[in-house]
Amino acid sequence: MGDPERDPQPDRFVYSPETDPALFDGVLSKRIVAFIIDAILVVALMIPVALLVLVLGFVTFGFGWALFTPLFAIVALTYIALTLGGRGSATPGMRVTGVEVRTWSGQRMFPVLAILHAVLFWLSIAFLTPLVLVIGLFTRRKQLLHDLLLGVVALNAGALARRE
Repeated sequence: MGDPERDPQPDRFVYSPETDPALFDGVLSKRIVAFIIDAILVVALMIPVALLVLVLGFVTFGFGWALFTPLFAIVALTYIALTLGGRGSATPGMRVTGVEVRTWSGQRMFPVLAILHAVLFWLSIAFLTPLVLVIGLFTRRKQLLHDLLLGVVALNAGALARRE
């Protein structure tokens, strides 16, 4: 963090790429791999949920089939809330690649913040694809647009564990 007497605008982030660059090494590429793993897992989870909705539709004389429309959002947001918003502050894909997401103050993610993170990610890629990843190349902490808006940062989990 910056010295308030010398630096009129001290760095509010707990994690600094200048003092601990290992926290940020390779995070962008790891996040891409984690996204692919998580997308596969969400699609795999959709299969049993879709079968459940199919049966529910028969039981409710077709009304349950209305759940097919928001099925992806329901499954994906539940997945995100329970994993990224859980104790580990990382999705299974992030755990495999060694990435953890924290707030600017060092706190772990929580379910509502994780859901907002996912929704802002979906909106940003809808309007900025592929520029959403390019933003990470120009930020000190390798943050993407939705990270910047929410004040979160993706970190190398191994380096973070050694630091804490």
